[in-house]
Amino acid sequence: MFGQFLNIVVRSIKLDKSLYKDNKNFGEAAIYFAGLIMILDGLAGAVAANTVIKTAVAMSGLTAILTWFVWGLFIYVIGVKLFPDKETKVPFKKVLTAVGFAHAPGLLRFFAVTPDLMIPIIFLTQFWIFASLIISTKQVLNIKSNIKSFGIVFLAFLIIAFLSITFVMSKMNALPISNIS
Repeated sequence: MFGQFLNIVVRSIKLDKSLYKDNKNFGEAAIYFAGLIMILDGLAGAVAANTVIKTAVAMSGLTAILTWFVWGLFIYVIGVKLFPDKETKVPFKKVLTAVGFAHAPGLLRFFAVTPDLMIPIIFLTQFWIFASLIISTKQVLNIKSNIKSFGIVFLAFLIIAFLSITFVMSKMNALPISNIS
């Protein structure tokens, strides 16, 4: 079981597109493997961030699970419901699993142990995750075009970024300092 998990992580990091085509990687344990990757990704992000600012490790794990669900939901809605190809018939659970697998490059954030390494490793892994999401989306949704796969992931990213910024801005307006004129 651990060997299968490591195989999925390594193949995701290597951007192996066949990972997402092989149905044996989407068996009973797959959703748990994907969830574990997301939790470890959140913890790795907290470890990297702790080199500069103190971050709550437990909160990072919970945030990673929420992020996983949101990414999966937006990719599913955009790719399966709004802009499907003719051969796009996939359940939400498979999309969610693929999104979790695609976050495996984020585990490399555990190597950001000094402030000098933090920013380059976070940027590198974030772009790597984005590339992995594009590959997983193309393979799982049976999309013919790399550009369409990129568009689905990028649109999901824009929506998530907009919602995140809106949430942060609304919290900033609630701060007492925002009432000072």
